[in-house]
Amino acid sequence: MRYNLSEINDLIRNRRTIYPEQFSERKVHKEQIELILQNAQWAPTHGNTQPWRFHVFMDDSRQRLSQFLGKTYLELTPVEKQIDAKLAKMLRRPMLSSVVIAVSMKRQSEEKILEIEEVEAVACAIQNMHLTCTAYGLGGFWATPKLIYSEQMNTFLGISEKDKCLGLFYIGYPAIDWPSSHRIPLEYHTEWLHE
Repeated sequence: MRYNLSEINDLIRNRRTIYPEQFSERKVHKEQIELILQNAQWAPTHGNTQPWRFHVFMDDSRQRLSQFLGKTYLELTPVEKQIDAKLAKMLRRPMLSSVVIAVSMKRQSEEKILEIEEVEAVACAIQNMHLTCTAYGLGGFWATPKLIYSEQMNTFLGISEKDKCLGLFYIGYPAIDWPSSHRIPLEYHTEWLHE
């Protein structure tokens, strides 16, 4: 075996969503973020298009992200559907996080590869980010509020009309014990075919 399978199993099975409300004030270092993003880039990608793009919000830029999220939520959500607690959460979460990474898909200009395959590649990159966070003992949370799919978000990030933001990835050191979880047994999800 080329790698310690037991450690890899543990890493995959211990990955957890840890919310910004559960982060401590301890800062994540830029070098850690660089490694997280480098590992993201080793996700599978059809045609080696490497469609992922990252906008890293640290320090004061988190406030700019927070303000944008709040303003855009109010702009895109009909008044009768606005929820104060949801707005407060959007405003608060970037400030509770050491780092927030907007992860986007850069659409190939010639569109040779199907868009769904580019989205899948970026999702795999985000999984690599989350696994690297787990290895560091960092909490990660992949958030996908509806507003990230808006024209306003593309403008905010400076990405083209055909590109898509696929999530905000919040990172911080946990202030809680590492959560436990479980999965439904494999037989509930698997059909073995032999003929």
